[in-house]
Amino acid sequence: MAVASPALATNVFEGGNLSVKSMKVEKSNQSSPPPKPLLIVTPKLEGTYPVLLFFHGFLIHNTSYEKLLQHISSHGFIVVAPQKSIWLEKSQTGWLDTGLQSMLPKNVKANLHKLAVAGHSRGGKTAFALALGHAKTQTSLKFSALIGLDPVAGRSVDDQIEPKILTYVPRSFDFPEPIPVAIIGTGLGHEKSSAIFPACAPNGVNHCEFFTECKPQCWYFYANDYGHMDMLDDPKLMLRHVFVSGEGDKDLFKKYLGGVFVAFLRACLDDANEDLKCIVKEPTIAPVTQSSTLKHKVMSKL
Repeated sequence: MAVASPALATNVFEGGNLSVKSMKVEKSNQSSPPPKPLLIVTPKLEGTYPVLLFFHGFLIHNTSYEKLLQHISSHGFIVVAPQKSIWLEKSQTGWLDTGLQSMLPKNVKANLHKLAVAGHSRGGKTAFALALGHAKTQTSLKFSALIGLDPVAGRSVDDQIEPKILTYVPRSFDFPEPIPVAIIGTGLGHEKSSAIFPACAPNGVNHCEFFTECKPQCWYFYANDYGHMDMLDDPKLMLRHVFVSGEGDKDLFKKYLGGVFVAFLRACLDDANEDLKCIVKEPTIAPVTQSSTLKHKVMSKL
């Protein structure tokens, strides 16, 4: 008689074991100060932790992602979320290797040799531009992982935001050094809320094209029933009228996103692949519905 294989399991969709602290930096005496106001979410427990640099979306405050970032940090990551202008200058990233440590609790150390970059919406495009090494965003920092959370490169195929990184040539992203990439798309991001407002993540400049232009290693996650802003803690009234929102539980969606981030970061930064394997091999373990089709487009072996 055949023996049933054990069920796949992972704890990444629940909060981690570490208590975390959110710190808002409004002032800085550094010679190369960070973009302000700066949000840092860090574990309280003494230790050395990998770092995630996270960029917010257009017209969104960095604190709107606090629950998601706290989830990630509770699993053992320092998350740094600048409040940036539309264009990210080199000076806004140079402070990380010289100034971040002074902003952390005394018993917590940042390991910048294990550094990942991520962003949502236009912030996702910024993360890609930074990793691709475009002129105004060049930095001495080396990234070991890249995550695009419903990334958006512009209003349309003919109206990309500078620098124009999409080429519409499959697997054309040419990073200075190979870097593993995860892209998370939403099923409702490309839909319009009305004839007046454009879609938040239009077809042709959204997660689908970003995935198409990525080379291996790249993972593609797709949450069918949620919209482009559904991960925010408290969308402003104005935003509620311009994006299509899913009917599902938004807290479950944040847990799902937090779990994907943690699983991918563990695989890339700590060489611990089990959580990512679980999510890819058995998508039903996620707290929200993942596309059973797009998840098969994993471009590398785990």
